[in-house]
Amino acid sequence: MTLEELIGSNSTDIKMETVSPALDALEALEELLVSAQRQDHLTVGVYESAKLMNVDPDSVVLCVLATDEEDEDDIALQIHFTLLQAFCCDNDINILRVSGLSQLALLLEDDSKDSNGNSTGTGTGTGTEPRDLHCILVTNPPVQPLQSQALQDISSFCEESRCRNQWVPCLDMQDR
Repeated sequence: MTLEELIGSNSTDIKMETVSPALDALEALEELLVSAQRQDHLTVGVYESAKLMNVDPDSVVLCVLATDEEDEDDIALQIHFTLLQAFCCDNDINILRVSGLSQLALLLEDDSKDSNGNSTGTGTGTGTEPRDLHCILVTNPPVQPLQSQALQDISSFCEESRCRNQWVPCLDMQDR
């Protein structure tokens, strides 16, 4: 039996997915971050994230490490990222590297405004500089756990990436 006989010789029977897994994961990440921010399940900042992971690593379900091209030469930031990644790997926490810090800032800042454009105080707001967004943790406390399809999609994306030996998957928010 040939491969054509197994799957059928008519190529129209095979549906090709038009959206890449990275785009699906990017949309899921955006949805997850906005949802987690509304529920106060985000920890923003490298030092704040390190403190939380030291105190309660079991509550962390995702670590997002965000950079732009100009940050690639920041040795101190790269050392922090390496330490955070090692800690996440030791504690089975999913990690994503994201480029497009300004888009990430817009996403989280937009969510912190009400329908009149006034700051609600729930998001990063105007008082937080984009450099504070280099590390974002999504937490999932045992009481009222954060359950969403977006979190499941991100977890699946991270797991699939690890199966392809990409231990820290990367997403590009700059193209949005």
